[in-house]
Amino acid sequence: MQISSLKKLNFEDTEIAFRNKTNSELNASFLLFKVISSNFLTKVGPPITNFFLNIGFPIKSVIKATIFKQFCGGETIAECEHTIAQLAGVNVGTILDYSVEGEEKEEVFNFTCEEIIRTIERAAGDSRIPITVFKVTGIGRFGLLERLDAKTVLTLDELDEYARVKARCERICRTAFEKGVPVMIDAEESWIQQTIDDLAVEMMRLFNKEKVFIYNTYQMYRHDKLADLKADHLIASNSGYLLGVKIVRGAYMEKERRRAAEMGYTSPIQPDKKATDDDFDACLVYCVEHIDQIAIVCGTHNENSCKLLAQLIDQHQVPHNHPHVYFSQLLGMSDNLSFNLSDSNYNVAKYVPYGPIKAVMPYLFRRAQENTSIAGQTSRELNLIIKEKKRRKLK
Repeated sequence: MQISSLKKLNFEDTEIAFRNKTNSELNASFLLFKVISSNFLTKVGPPITNFFLNIGFPIKSVIKATIFKQFCGGETIAECEHTIAQLAGVNVGTILDYSVEGEEKEEVFNFTCEEIIRTIERAAGDSRIPITVFKVTGIGRFGLLERLDAKTVLTLDELDEYARVKARCERICRTAFEKGVPVMIDAEESWIQQTIDDLAVEMMRLFNKEKVFIYNTYQMYRHDKLADLKADHLIASNSGYLLGVKIVRGAYMEKERRRAAEMGYTSPIQPDKKATDDDFDACLVYCVEHIDQIAIVCGTHNENSCKLLAQLIDQHQVPHNHPHVYFSQLLGMSDNLSFNLSDSNYNVAKYVPYGPIKAVMPYLFRRAQENTSIAGQTSRELNLIIKEKKRRKLK
């Protein structure tokens, strides 16, 4: 019997949201978000931290015990085991995300490919790790993808280089297919995204014929992505494969608008937040209406969108644990969404980034800056923690 999500869900229930945190862990999170709430510290922190890391100053232990502990699972897959078990204890899955960025060497691309495959192999047969993920720029050079998107004629060396990128991508996706572990291909900047989209469609054609093993990502702060998703669904239907969709609002807005202004082309970004929200929610409606042909991972920290998807699931009499619907949030953020959704038996999985501390710092800095730039995100986290601290004192 279907339980009404609208009656059951309560994103203000901090007892559920923080039940996997001890008092000391809750206090540590409180202090960290207080620091993050300072725009000044968020701006000056990254260059100072990088300076100390580059000169070998011993601050890794401090980083690992604070911001790294909040937002990352560990430096290796093995170190993530505690987080995997902790999340599974509240019925939340783990998405192992090897979060090393900005490397441009072939040997690093090869290593990253092998590491992503290791995450898939680790997930195989373990329901606690239901989905995996990778970025194409983790296995291929950004500049090469940029030239492909621009339709530039490649040199013979570049053609060979791209063949290696495609081979890595197919190897990852084939491993996912053979191991029975879905993998998501993350979205990136608009000026390399078409090449990524083409790769994702090619992989879906190969491996999504009977079940969804490959997901592409749609950033709804782009004004063209809802139309792209519908067009991709039509192509998938006509070509006999299922469409895997991860939807997010987006991660590169300031960079996108700045580049468009500098280069004199129309920005691909929506005119305002309402337009983004409208397209995001319209995408949820469309995907649930075609749930037999589309599998969706809803990557959002937006409470209204989570409530809407829960409502749509009930309206269309879709089981809460239907394999084609997942909610997803980042580790260390919006636990009130993740854990209350899982408590209502929805499929939920947290992104659990991992990697060497120095290599993961760009990811961590983005998380800190994201919490200050998203309206109300840090204050929301702090208010929920304060509410739970008060509740525990009154027990």
